[in-house]
Amino acid sequence: MSFRRPNGPIWRGCRSRAVPGAALCVAALTLACASAASSEPPYALIGQSAPDFALHAVAAGNVRLSEHRGQVVVLSFWGSHCGTCRTQLTALDRSFTTYRSAGLAVYGVDVDDDPAGALDFAHSASLSFALLLDPAKAVARSYQVDNLPMTVLIDRNGTVRYVLREFNRANDALYLQQLHLLLDE
Repeated sequence: MSFRRPNGPIWRGCRSRAVPGAALCVAALTLACASAASSEPPYALIGQSAPDFALHAVAAGNVRLSEHRGQVVVLSFWGSHCGTCRTQLTALDRSFTTYRSAGLAVYGVDVDDDPAGALDFAHSASLSFALLLDPAKAVARSYQVDNLPMTVLIDRNGTVRYVLREFNRANDALYLQQLHLLLDE
């Protein structure tokens, strides 16, 4: 991404050499870049009832979301061609084994176009939670999945409370913070 130096009062006095007020210019530029990066539209389901669904699990029967009222539910949308998805699912598995006794349920929801690839991925992953198949992508559409991996945290009352649209170390810490808040409610 390239940035042109805009004309305007915030940029007056900004020069390529150090000058008094240069820190202010750097701060203004940083703020402008941060707001441009966070211009992503807000997730519309925050604060709304989580859309109910029933999906087939790879290693078991069907899973219906509404049967998990009273638990904190984490949905992770993944694809077999997404390397970051495998890393995130492994991190979620650690959360699940740590907090399942506190009322945590975790499900990975596949959104692959390749059912065979999804099954291979699911069978090769050593996870303690169920991986669900969404071949028609109806659940992915109802949760407005726009990036993989995407994680949705649902509180004990069935309300969507937090969404993580990408996975990295910084976001993982924020996810854990949000997870702890929901488990403590």
